[in-house]
Parts: sequence; C-alpha cells; structure tokens
Amino acid sequence: MADSLDRLFKQVLIAREIDPARSRTARLMRAGHGKMAKKLAEEASEVVIEAIKGKREALTRESADLLYHLVVLWAACGVRPQDIWDEMDRREAVLGMAEKVPKGRRAECAHQPPVRRKLVALDMRHARKWR
Repeated sequence: MADSLDRLFKQVLIAREIDPARSRTARLMRAGHGKMAKKLAEEASEVVIEAIKGKREALTRESADLLYHLVVLWAACGVRPQDIWDEMDRREAVLGMAEKVPKGRRAECAHQPPVRRKLVALDMRHARKWR
C-alpha cells in the first residue's frame, strides 16, 4: 500500500501544476487548506456511513476517495508519505503496530506502557453531515 500512496503523492505533486480547468487535484490545491480539509472530512464521513451500512464495495470506493483527499492535503501542507511511514515505524517500536499514541503522552510514551481505552461506537443519529 505504501507504494501506491507514494505513487499517488508523486502524481498529486505533478497535477498541482496543471491547469485547474483540466485537473481536479489542481482545483483542490488552489482552493486552499480549508476546502481540502472539508473534502477530507466529507470522505471520512462517507467511509463511516458505508461501514455502518455494511456495504463493502461502497466502503472500498469511499476509502480510496478518502486516501486520495488525504494525500492531496499532505502535499499541500508539505507532508511527505515518508514522514507518515517514519511516524508509523516510531509508534510500532514504542507501542506495537495496533496501538495509537494517546494524546498528551507523546513525549513520555517511550517510557510507559500504553493506556488501554474503551472502544466506543459512533451513534450516527447525532452526527452532522459535512457540507
């Protein structure tokens, strides 16, 4: 998967120089960080909705859209995929692959065992649609 995201990142860097009338990526880049972040949030919401519905094929398509928008935002913010892979490697060394560094403990996490948190389901009745 890293290879695919690396290739996508390189294509996004190229596409941002294309005429926005011909490139969706170029249009997104010129719209600014706020628009890109909004699109990322919309796609994340769609991923959640399809997962809750149990629609595997739709979840797959929306997940690909989510990754595209994430990579576009990375490129716009000067974050390279390698930066993400390095962070994943660091976390794996500290917590194991299936754990996330708890907020507020990033600096100290190397010296203490991970905190286990209860998994809470998202109640979509209270979620707002991003527009």
